[in-house]
Amino acid sequence: MLEGESFDQQSAAVRAYSDLVDTGFTGDLAVSQPGLADRIFYGAANPEEAEVRTIEGWPWASVTKQVIAVLVMREVEDGRLSLGSDVGSFVPALAGKDLSVEDLLRHRSGLPNPDDTPLDDSGVPSFYTEEDDPLAFCTSDIGEKPAPGEWSYNNCDYIVLGALLEETTGSSLDLLLAQGIGLDANWFNTSFLRKGSQRSFPARDEESAQAIAGYGAAGALVGPLDDLLLFDRALMDGILLDDDALARMWNGDPALGNMALGQWAFAAPLAGCENPVRIIERRGAIGKYQMRNIILPDRGIAVAIATDQPDYEFGEVWTGNGTLHDLLATLACGWN
Repeated sequence: MLEGESFDQQSAAVRAYSDLVDTGFTGDLAVSQPGLADRIFYGAANPEEAEVRTIEGWPWASVTKQVIAVLVMREVEDGRLSLGSDVGSFVPALAGKDLSVEDLLRHRSGLPNPDDTPLDDSGVPSFYTEEDDPLAFCTSDIGEKPAPGEWSYNNCDYIVLGALLEETTGSSLDLLLAQGIGLDANWFNTSFLRKGSQRSFPARDEESAQAIAGYGAAGALVGPLDDLLLFDRALMDGILLDDDALARMWNGDPALGNMALGQWAFAAPLAGCENPVRIIERRGAIGKYQMRNIILPDRGIAVAIATDQPDYEFGEVWTGNGTLHDLLATLACGWN
């Protein structure tokens, strides 16, 4: 089907989910399309499990970083921060380190990396399960920044951003999340998992829960997929950020692999569409959990996917094939 031709969007969502299941996927798919009620496909879940997922949701893993980036850009929008602000002005342990807010957002900090800490008995880097003072770890032994045109993925970047937000606003991250995004996006079931919390989510075990909680502002959000769609829709509709702040956040840098601020932004060809489609992508993975949050802002489409299959292959959209490409092509272009 060529771009511009009409197709049944509701049927496209059903077909996209059916095709996804045919690849061996087990998990949930949530889809937001213009003019239609949001839809969530709950996999093989029985009604009781689906009800739990609707309320309790999934670990969002590094999709958390996308949310933190929005909170940062709200401070930029209001003039309390700039992307060039000196992080050391708000986090004293980093004073004199020539570190900017944008350095953290784009993983160009040189901070210590939690993933490099020794593994604990369950095979998880011990930072996430044993570190009592994450900020102290993240602000110790600062190394050199990556060379120009390079970046180094590091969860400490967003843990420090979380501390910076609390210092800048005089509020807790939990309150910022609830009042700064929850009220505006109309969600109320998403929150940071804290150590000792008994919050349920699919295939939960105590080792996973403890590790997820240890990610803090870098990956500890847990919430239902319908909240994630509300977040995506509030971004597309200009509710969470104005046009200028959103454009700056979604400005992918080709020199950094199209990394934007807390997410990736690029245009890619999709089968069935005449022209490349602009894509905002955020991935998350902790342990056995994988999450994908995809926004097609020019099409008004958002897609959230969650699974507890750690080895499931989504593929790369930009290659023009693979599971995620095919799903987006079906939803955006009516391709099958």
